[in-house]
Amino acid sequence: MFNQNIKSPVNIPVSKIHPFEGNPYKVLDNDEMNTLICSIQEQGILTPIIIRPIENTDEYEVISGHRRLHATVKAGMKEVPAFIYAVTRDEAAIMLVDSNLHREHILPSEKAFAYKLKLEAMKHQGITCGQVGHKSRDEISDTDSGRQIQRYIRLTYLIPELLDLVDEEKIALTPAVELSYLTDEEQYALLGSIEVEDRTPSLSQAVRFKKLSQTGNLSDDDIETIMQEDKANQKPMFKVSMEKLQEIAPRVKDKDFEDFVLKACEHYYRYLLRQRDRDSR
Repeated sequence: MFNQNIKSPVNIPVSKIHPFEGNPYKVLDNDEMNTLICSIQEQGILTPIIIRPIENTDEYEVISGHRRLHATVKAGMKEVPAFIYAVTRDEAAIMLVDSNLHREHILPSEKAFAYKLKLEAMKHQGITCGQVGHKSRDEISDTDSGRQIQRYIRLTYLIPELLDLVDEEKIALTPAVELSYLTDEEQYALLGSIEVEDRTPSLSQAVRFKKLSQTGNLSDDDIETIMQEDKANQKPMFKVSMEKLQEIAPRVKDKDFEDFVLKACEHYYRYLLRQRDRDSR
């Protein structure tokens, strides 16, 4: 995969290995990480990580295997098997991005910063990229078009809180791209409105925000007014806490609560109709 002659792995102290600066892929302490830690404790590292020497030092940075390195440290191990590649940082950046882009689960933010990292590395190497939106997609990705790559890179201009909403699928990619053209101050004002209104902007609203911002006419009042507009695709929602429902119906499973509530409402509505008929006699 890396166009290098693979040598035998060597054990390297974890204290001498550092994460790749600007690594776009998140290393999370979640259930998957706990499973990996247990596996390492029982079987060791089955697949060596890939590292490169840091110039003018006796230390290394990771190219591939950030999660395995993190799990190794969590497992209390002092060394990790690794393949060492003597490559430049730009070469390593491209290797890092390419080795992770085909993962089954990859967040929009991860893809955004990964494409940006690879594009910058290619430019440093003197590879002419031209306008990303008009270049061959095979030069950066074999799955996303150049225009789509450009859209993902725009996400890196979002403030972290809005980018989190994109990762959580609360804001779709297309409106998120439009919002990326707002200033940080405008984005934070929008974030405040999102929290107050408990809704996210539609594509048409995002386009209006962008146009007002580019003309210097987007005020906090404008953001609040636009966010308070009814959206055809965002109907009002009635929320009830699961805790309250479980107090009423402790034997109902979580997945069955929607059906339970709808039937309960239907039953109560029929009861009200019967009461009205009786009172009218």
